[in-house]
Amino acid sequence: MDGDDPAPQQTDQERGRGTNLSGEPPRPSGSRYVEPVLLLLNGPPGVGKSTLGQLYVDDHPLALNLDIDRVRSLLGRWQQQTHEAGLLARDLALSMARTHLAAGHDVVIPQFLGRITFIAQLERLADEIGVPFHHIVLLDSKDNALRRFALRSKTSSRTEHVEADALLRREGGEPALAEMYGRLMEIIRQVPTARIVTSADGSPLQTYRAVLGALE
Repeated sequence: MDGDDPAPQQTDQERGRGTNLSGEPPRPSGSRYVEPVLLLLNGPPGVGKSTLGQLYVDDHPLALNLDIDRVRSLLGRWQQQTHEAGLLARDLALSMARTHLAAGHDVVIPQFLGRITFIAQLERLADEIGVPFHHIVLLDSKDNALRRFALRSKTSSRTEHVEADALLRREGGEPALAEMYGRLMEIIRQVPTARIVTSADGSPLQTYRAVLGALE
């Protein structure tokens, strides 16, 4: 029968059953009453970006956890052409983010970015679609960041973590990691709109709530 489309069925969360990890009623992502957001979680490797990205999508129905390292891993033999693979993965991520934001859903990108080019591309994408862009930098001290990455390398079995560790070793190991930290500090100086959230080691929920607070 012609006429208005039927109203979409609500999920249990949208009916108000329970609360999300922040302690608040869950937000129905994609609702016409709620504007989707593009969230970049920047920070040094090992500081908890992937964990927080997953916490965010667990809290926001249909939000996309757009891990660029996972996208890169879908490319055949990417380890043989790491630079080209990284550029391709970012182009794919921009296309995926555009599609998902245009559909009315949040996109979170947990990714270390030590150069401004891709940050500017994300900001331009959000502006073109007309959604807010939030750049959160998860930060710990340099010594702690190095220690946390070393611990993750020893204990994590996640494919993207194992691959990141192998890639960093190929690029110089701990000195390269320290150099990445320095580039992140330069990004903070170059991008005054970036908001810093302290990443509490061993307290992901505490850090997650701080991220949500920074979005308000």
